[in-house]
Amino acid sequence: MDVLIRVLTTAVALWVATAVVDGVDVEAGTTAEKAGTLLAVAVIFGLVNVLIKPIIKTVGCAFYVLTLGLFGLVVNAALLVLTSWVAGELDLPFHVEWFWPAFWGAIIIALVGWLLNLALDND
Repeated sequence: MDVLIRVLTTAVALWVATAVVDGVDVEAGTTAEKAGTLLAVAVIFGLVNVLIKPIIKTVGCAFYVLTLGLFGLVVNAALLVLTSWVAGELDLPFHVEWFWPAFWGAIIIALVGWLLNLALDND
């Protein structure tokens, strides 16, 4: 159940990012297609974060320390661009233009995800 809630919160955060940030787009036709695309991209985004982010954190540890953690924003933007590329390879209509839309989109996704996790926390 926890995984399903994480996927749903990520999908909502992605939806907010597509609504707010120019350059982060879902190009599906109907609302149901957009929702399905956002759910699929949320799964891809989660897998990318689970599989690749720990490797990047380990390798780039010095950059995290030198920039006081701000390097994490660049990493999150790069992972969002990677998610867009994987979605394109799977013929999903989700696209991120390049770095700056990915940068702002990653910030929006992190903030909305954090707020939703606060609201849904059962502890």
